[in-house]
Parts: sequence; C-alpha cells; structure tokens
Amino acid sequence: MDHEWNDSQPIYRQLRDRVVALILDGVLKEGDALPSVRVVAAEYRVNPLTVLKGYQQLVDEQLVETKRGRGMFINAGARQLLLQGERQKFLSEQWPRVYATIQRLGLTAEELLKVAAANRVTLDSERDSERDGQRESVLDVAEEKTPRLKTEKKELKP
Repeated sequence: MDHEWNDSQPIYRQLRDRVVALILDGVLKEGDALPSVRVVAAEYRVNPLTVLKGYQQLVDEQLVETKRGRGMFINAGARQLLLQGERQKFLSEQWPRVYATIQRLGLTAEELLKVAAANRVTLDSERDSERDGQRESVLDVAEEKTPRLKTEKKELKP
C-alpha cells in the first residue's frame, strides 16, 4: 500500500479505500485476516484510532467481521458486494462523462475496442506487479507474525 496520504479526504477514509482496493484486486480474499490495528498504525505512522475508524467502516458495510480475540476477517461475498457497488457507481457517476467525451471526439466502437485490446496486455502485467508490491508492506508484516506449521521432509524408503 502507498504510504502517502492526500488532503482531499480523511486518512481513515483513505485507509478504508485502500483495503477495498486490495479486496477488489484479489490481494485480500474472503476469510483473510486484516493486519492488526497496531501494525498498520505503526507502519503508516498514524493514530491507532484512525486505523480503527477505517476498519469500523468496513465492519459497518459488512465487508469485514470481528472475531473477538482473533482479529478482523474479510467476509464471504465481500468482493461481490464491492464489485456490485463499484460497477453501479461507475455507471452512474463516471460513465456519463466518459460517454460524453467519446461522443465529443467522434470515436467509434471499433477504435475503442482496438485500443482496449492493445492496452489489455499492458494493464494485466501492471496489475500483477502492483499486486505483488501491495503484498510487500503491511501484509507481509502480518504474514510474518502468523504462526506457521513446520513440516519436516522425510525420505520414503522403497
């Protein structure tokens, strides 16, 4: 996650939006634990109450559930719920402006599809590298603190 905050909206809201983006991008999946409030607050140098407020918004939206003593976890169906909301938001808020621009420039469907096909490969590779980079900050810290089972390799004798 990006460590920079902008002044256009509160930090707790930006934090909430970053977690939502991680869910939509598939970095955080259903059942995954969110990094602890303390870990996020320490890494991003923000007040733990700010992190908690951002997380509470996710709980209020039923995207995350709190398991007492264990942490916060992504709810089943959270990604679908987000996709539905984001699609509706795009179609009602952004699409009218995009469509007006397309009309103003006289672009054809064929031109748009050709450009989209050419850009798809580039966008897919960029998205993959972004996902890898997003896992490297708070999420890595959370994974390091999660106990793992040690497995021993035993040689099988015929």
